[in-house]
Amino acid sequence: MRKHPTLAAGLAAALAACLAAPPAEAQIRNAPAPRALEFAAYIFAASNVCGYRIGTEQFEALLAKQNTRAEDVSPRGPFGNRVQTMFALMSNQMAQNRERACLAVAGEYGPEGNVAKNVLLPAAAAPPQGSETPAAPPASPPPAEAPKPAQ
Repeated sequence: MRKHPTLAAGLAAALAACLAAPPAEAQIRNAPAPRALEFAAYIFAASNVCGYRIGTEQFEALLAKQNTRAEDVSPRGPFGNRVQTMFALMSNQMAQNRERACLAVAGEYGPEGNVAKNVLLPAAAAPPQGSETPAAPPASPPPAEAPKPAQ
């Protein structure tokens, strides 16, 4: 068997160049912990069922404590499908007893939350100054009462 010294040297040089190169933009990430996925789904479900707004900075800070990014758990993120499955289940469960579920989640993550404050904000609250959130459309006037048939 004949050896090719130039081929071996070329492969060694290519391997060395690959190892010395800076990492690519898209890095491989570990999957978020199941608790992080559940937390994201819970917050999304509470927002959906109860009409709360999500305090983005607080939400992202809690995800960061779990070594997770908001992009990872968003619907288009790499783990979005898992979060959406949990979200659907949690939303259905919360909707069955909406009033109690909304009070419970507000007590945990609302403005006075005992787990974390301002992750969920009331929908009626005015957006902070400088925010680019569009104003709500004006409410339509109530429909005129239909005449009642004479008995």
